[in-house]
Parts: sequence; structure tokens; C-alpha cells
Amino acid sequence: MKSSHIAALALNVLVVIGTSFTSEPFDSREATIEGVHNALYSGITSCREVVSSFISRIEAFNPTANAIISLNPNALTIADEMDTQLSTGNATGSLFCIPVLLKDNYDTVDMNTTGGCLDLAGNKPTEDAPVVTAFKNAGAIILGKANLHELALEGLSVSSLGGQTINPYDHTRTPGGSSGGTGAAIATSFAVFGTGTDTVNSLRSPASANSLYSVRPTRGLISRAGIIPISYTQDAIGPIARNVKDLAVGLTVMTSVGYDANDNTTALIPASSVGVDYSKTMYGGSLKGMRFGLLQGFFNRTASNETTPVNQVMDNMISVLEAAGATVVSVNETVYNATAIATLDVQTSEYRQELDSYLEMYGSQGLTFNELYSSSKFLVIPSQYSYVNTALKSSTSNSSYPPTKLGIQNLTTILSSTFSSYSLDAIIYPEQKNLVVKIGSPSQSGRNGILAALTGSPVVTVPAGFSPSTEDAPIGVPIGMEILGKPWTESKLLNIAAHISDLTHIRRMPQFANGSVEVSSYEAIPTITPNKSNIPAAYPVGTL
Repeated sequence: MKSSHIAALALNVLVVIGTSFTSEPFDSREATIEGVHNALYSGITSCREVVSSFISRIEAFNPTANAIISLNPNALTIADEMDTQLSTGNATGSLFCIPVLLKDNYDTVDMNTTGGCLDLAGNKPTEDAPVVTAFKNAGAIILGKANLHELALEGLSVSSLGGQTINPYDHTRTPGGSSGGTGAAIATSFAVFGTGTDTVNSLRSPASANSLYSVRPTRGLISRAGIIPISYTQDAIGPIARNVKDLAVGLTVMTSVGYDANDNTTALIPASSVGVDYSKTMYGGSLKGMRFGLLQGFFNRTASNETTPVNQVMDNMISVLEAAGATVVSVNETVYNATAIATLDVQTSEYRQELDSYLEMYGSQGLTFNELYSSSKFLVIPSQYSYVNTALKSSTSNSSYPPTKLGIQNLTTILSSTFSSYSLDAIIYPEQKNLVVKIGSPSQSGRNGILAALTGSPVVTVPAGFSPSTEDAPIGVPIGMEILGKPWTESKLLNIAAHISDLTHIRRMPQFANGSVEVSSYEAIPTITPNKSNIPAAYPVGTL
């Protein structure tokens, strides 16, 4: 149905009911784009009530999850404007009145962009990142900013400005990262979906750890302009959602930016990937006859409480694929070793130049990379000291940089050869060899995201299962699977993910936030104060 027809239908409904909404409150738990629109266009709720419902959940559960850094002070005003549009039959856009959370390294004029860093707490963008503009043009309401691991440099999701975000399924564990604030927030239904960034693992790690779906797109598919960078080679951005369809709609809007002169990787987009509606291409076909390569080198086969649940969940997923008529082929080449591949990581050579360029072009604090890291207003965990100290003096002019880039090119060629020699439709493996780590751990160990990050390959992450329940994890700890494809095959990967989702129905809400909340009638957006007192003692702020 065309949006104009939907708007007309909404207007007719509102006229019939006298432009008043029913008294039944909108339930934001596990809310979908389609569910919000059905409630709006049938007159069951208003846009203000939709927004208020999510804010009420944030007020109720964020003190535990600590996932939100700030809320958009204009969110209710925008919702009221959308209610006016709805009442006059002018409600349009695939994301009309859909509350969306941004990782706090995305620029938007509505709020500061901090990267979770105290020294960037007042960084006020003067324009939206292109993908944020695309969200707004599609009718989305930017509800707020989510915490992240400081400047997106690790996967523990702790920052000097936002504190430690808590995994909603096991409060003793991290939520993955670096987009862990988004992961914990979307798992706890603080918005319909959210955004993340990914330099090595950071879209896929929080999706895996929070029973969510994410997509890391092919390098160049989505403009990264207006987003705090780390690596020109490895950075990617994308959506994180509770279901495949919302993920596909979010990706469709983000890719609508197309070519952007401020991110010349977008010049790589082929004509076949321009204007694709991923929410339509995800349907049809089946898994029957598909061939999946299973990377054996991306497993830890040593039995333990941290690794065995991952291996068991993956065994079950293989059984699901095979029962659906797919073939799973073991890939045993020694090159597929995440630890060895990580030696090709070029972040430290590119980080200083990338961040300095962002601060000069988009920042309002007048800082440079060196000034930021000499200010004592940052958090670098001890395991990152060497990384940042190297980045402080490294650049792409280092003699080691060209051969490392050549190594990345060779790895990309090998991966392409693997697809051809095994006649594969996709490659699968666990996002993390072990369960997401405990709070206070030195790093988010065991993750497998480096292969896609270096080769620029697209990956869709899907919920694969849960570990056995424990006292700390009442329904278990979520475990995710990565589905990696050839460049520009996002449609195919989302189609595979949709079939797997239909067969498994694994996604579950965290138990602590599964209850309904009383929706407040807000006159103004409440202030969110992150809990900075919960930063583990092992992570001293302002030390390098």
C-alpha cells in the first residue's frame, strides 16, 4: 500500500473516532516498525504516546542497564508535529514516528556527540551525519544517544562519560561492544532499533551478546561521514534490531544516502546496489540447496563453561540448516585463524589521522588527537595502552603500512577463492568463541569479526541460542552466529537470516525488563544521568 493511501486511511480512522485515541496504553516491549505503524494508523495510539512509552521504559530500566547517555530534548515536540501530520493525512515515510537510538559517535544537531569521552562531552555538531538526515527524512524520531566503549576502541562498553553498560541478560557480564549501549538498549526495548559502528567487531559483538540482529555492510555501501572514525580501511556502520525485517528497513534507509563526496568509498557502490529495498528482497526462496562454509578455525574446542555452550549452539544451528535442505561444508584452511588475521589490523596506523580530520571538520571542541589523550579526561583500559601509545606516533606513512595493506588484499583474494572453490553461498561461524566476557575483564576476548572488517565483506549476525541458565543469567547468555557473504550480497544474507529466524525463533527478552511499565505523561524530556561510578577499578580514567 502506498504511503499516501496509508495516510488517507489513518485520517479516515481518526475522523471516525473523533480524533481521540483509545485509553489502552501502547506497549513498547519488542515493538516493531510494523507494530508501531499499525497502532498509529488504526487510531490505537498517538506518536506522543509511542515516544512516551519508550521513555518510560528507559526511566524504569536504564538505572540497571546504564545504556543511555542522553535523550533528545526535541523528541516530544517532534512527536506532536507527527500527530498533527497524522490527523491531517500527511503521515509519510517508512520510519514515520519510529523511535531510533544512535550510538554516541553519530553526529546529530539534536544532541552532543561525545564518543563516551569526558573531553568531548560538549562536542556540539552543527549538522547531522548523512545517515541521520536519511533517518529523519524517512520520518524517524532520534530518541537519544547510547553509550559505547570509549571512542569505540574496544568491546567492553565502558566509557569515562557513560560508565559501564551492563548486559541485560547477565548483570555480571559486559554487553559486547563497542556498540554495547545500543545492544543493551534495543534488547531492553528502549527504542524500535538502533545504530552502531564496526571497526573489527562492534556491530556484531553486541548483537550476539544481546540476542539481536545486525548487519555490517560491504565496505562503501553506507557513508561514514559525520561519525567519529577510527580506521578508513575498516570502519563500517549499520543498524541493530530485534528482528530481520526492521533490520532490513533500517539498512534500506541508511543506504539511501548513496554516493557521498565526504566518504569516497561510496564511489564503489555498483548500480545493482543503488535504491535496493532490502525489506522486500529478504522474502522468497528457501535454504534448500544452499551451501554454507563452516570456518573450523573460528572455534575454541577446549571444553569449558565459557566455550562449550557456544559450540553446542552452533552444532544446533548446523542441524537446523541441514534439516532445511542446506549443505554445511567444513573449511579447514589454516589461514582462517582470527588471532593470526588480526596481525593485519591497520587501526593504529590510521586512527590519529582519521580522528584529527573528524575533529577539524566536525568537532566543536577545538581538540586534536594528541590534546585529547593528554587531557586526563579519557578512559583507556590497561590492555589498550600499547595501542593508543602506538597510534599517538603512527600514521599511514609508516614503513609497515603498505605491506600490511597488501596482506589485506591477499586475504581478500583468498576469501574470494574459498567461496569459489567450495561453491559457497555464505560462510558461517560463531561471532565469539566464548560467552561474552565478565565486567572487569581486560578485553572482549575470542571474537571473530576481524575477517569481515579487513576484507570489507558484508555480514549479518543472527541470534543462534543461549547458554544454560544460571543464577546470574536466568534465561542464559545470548550467543550469535555470523553469516558472511561476497561483496554487495546484503539482500541474499538478509534472506538467509529471515529463513533462519522463521525456523528457530530464538530471540527472547531479558527477564529483568520483561514487565510492563506505567507510561508517564511527559511535559518535557527527562534528564538521563549515566552511572559513572560503576567503572571497574581496573579501568582508571585519565591514565595512559
